[in-house]
Amino acid sequence: MANQTISPGRASAAAVTRSVGRGKLEPILFNSFNTLFMICLVIVTLYPFLNTIVVSLNAGNDTIRGGLYLWPREFTLQNYKAVFASGTIYNAFLISVARTVLSTLLNLVLTTMLAYTLSRREYVFRKPITLIFILTMYFNAGLIPGYFLIKDLHLLNSFWVYVIPSLISAFNMIVIRTYIGTISESLVESARIDGAGDFKIFMRIIFPLCKPVLATIALFVAVGAWNSWFDAFIYTSSRQELSTLQYELMKLLSSSMNANSNPAVAAGAGITKDSAINMVTPISIRAAVTVVASVPILLVYPFMQKYFVVGLNVGGVKE
Repeated sequence: MANQTISPGRASAAAVTRSVGRGKLEPILFNSFNTLFMICLVIVTLYPFLNTIVVSLNAGNDTIRGGLYLWPREFTLQNYKAVFASGTIYNAFLISVARTVLSTLLNLVLTTMLAYTLSRREYVFRKPITLIFILTMYFNAGLIPGYFLIKDLHLLNSFWVYVIPSLISAFNMIVIRTYIGTISESLVESARIDGAGDFKIFMRIIFPLCKPVLATIALFVAVGAWNSWFDAFIYTSSRQELSTLQYELMKLLSSSMNANSNPAVAAGAGITKDSAINMVTPISIRAAVTVVASVPILLVYPFMQKYFVVGLNVGGVKE
């Protein structure tokens, strides 16, 4: 049999064809795998919260049986009625909103001003002051000295105990300072040539250009302020009118843990004896409390999402 020979031109054409075929197949495989992986990730991420909502809308005595997934078996609003039964919950909600808004705004302005100051190379004390702030991230005096400090500052049983201790954050300052370092120095130099001072440069140039990182920091501060309850327990527990939403929900959850064994406790929290035994359980109350505490922040997050990734990445990469 005669040997068949393949010309170099045909061999190269076949290689190009195979390469083009692989080039078309690889994106399809990658996109298919990526889509499947993201769908699984979304399911794993969303399912716990969706299941929590289902539990909060299901009768407590039926929840004990288990087997709840994506739809309540015995729909009821009794769990939410138990959460809002106390009249103090509404005032606590306003206190939480006020402390979150004030803490976020003041923290952003003051921390950004500090970060801008420490980012200026001509400021001779920027390195030692930065080192002092970094040390506070690793060392603190502890709970008892902190309590006496708050007492000496006359902040006990005061609304400002929620705001003043959180005015400056060392971590946030470092992130913002790093982001400011990415801003072109020529903008600052041009403003100085035009006669602008440091404060005007900060307000007209630096602050507006820091929107992405400020949105990221605002989300960090707001979530921390909204979810905080321990400071209300330590510093303002003797004044009911200064109680926060998280602290009230924590007290409700603690009382519901004893609801079945001691219905009088639940009755004192505004829940009837029959509801405590038949409808409301610690599991269902915990689910309702989780939803009530999470929804306000979830409503705010979509408006900041477009800045979140950009601000965090740029603020954390360049040194």
